[in-house]
Amino acid sequence: MRSLIMNIRNKQNPQLRSKLLNGDIPASKLVTMSNAELAPDKLKEMMATLHQKNLFDAQGAVQKRAVTDRFVCGKCKQREVSYYQMQTRSADEPLTTFCTCEKCGNRWKFC
Repeated sequence: MRSLIMNIRNKQNPQLRSKLLNGDIPASKLVTMSNAELAPDKLKEMMATLHQKNLFDAQGAVQKRAVTDRFVCGKCKQREVSYYQMQTRSADEPLTTFCTCEKCGNRWKFC
């Protein structure tokens, strides 16, 4: 109830008040509307933009992989292999190298 009253009284939301006064929004629909539906158009645009930005940020960082011919795939014997290195154990241990064959998709790792 409080949310409904605040959205109707909001000075930045004249569209909602005019729709209510003109009868474009019936009372039965008004009481079931969510906060997103009651929000002003400007706020809806900001929420959509923020949602798109959050989706983009949620994708996360992609590991940078280098393609080389130094490694041989154990499955298809091709030399087109991408790899990246990551510290998976303590700092005094060597890096772990993760390899992926670009031809068959075979994956392996070694230290």
